[in-house]
Amino acid sequence: MDDHLPRPLIKNIAFFGDADVPEVSGIYKDAFEIAEIVAKAGYTIVNGGGPGVMDAATKGAEKVGGETLTVTFYPKNATGFEGRYVGNIPDVEIKTTNYIERMYKLIEHADLYIIFSGGTGTISELGTAWVLAKLYYGHHKPFILFGSFWKNIIQCFKENLSISHEEMDVFEIVEKREDILPTIERFEQKLMKIDHSHCKVCSERAFMT
Repeated sequence: MDDHLPRPLIKNIAFFGDADVPEVSGIYKDAFEIAEIVAKAGYTIVNGGGPGVMDAATKGAEKVGGETLTVTFYPKNATGFEGRYVGNIPDVEIKTTNYIERMYKLIEHADLYIIFSGGTGTISELGTAWVLAKLYYGHHKPFILFGSFWKNIIQCFKENLSISHEEMDVFEIVEKREDILPTIERFEQKLMKIDHSHCKVCSERAFMT
């Protein structure tokens, strides 16, 4: 591929969300079916190798023969972390040595993030993805917040925190599974219009491109 042509920016899609949801929960089912949709469209599914939303992402992709990648951490002393789930078996597993390395490898190995309901781990992933999008706006990795509940959370942020217009442009809130692919395609079209031929941002490993 010509280095002066913009590459397809969105190939790997990470799933972030609650590790504790059972298979019968609506969140698990949403993640499973969205992974099916996304993997069938040719995207590689990335997740942290744990249970819950992560397991749903891998299994949903597997159902349609999609590619899967997990970034795992095997904790010894981090008793509050779920660790790798034995039932979450991907095509490729990247092993890390600690939680922070794992989170940044997840950010690095995905081009777009779909974020479901979760706990403090999900908040940390959202915050990391969002601040990188702010720092490298225009060359950022966008994210999708899945679920109507995100509207209240984002509205609270807007009312109480310093959130810029550009920061509000790097994500979309999606409420229906069938709207995921069109949203991904919109982000792709927006980012593909950027000329990367003389871009200093693209070479910065802080962005983990």
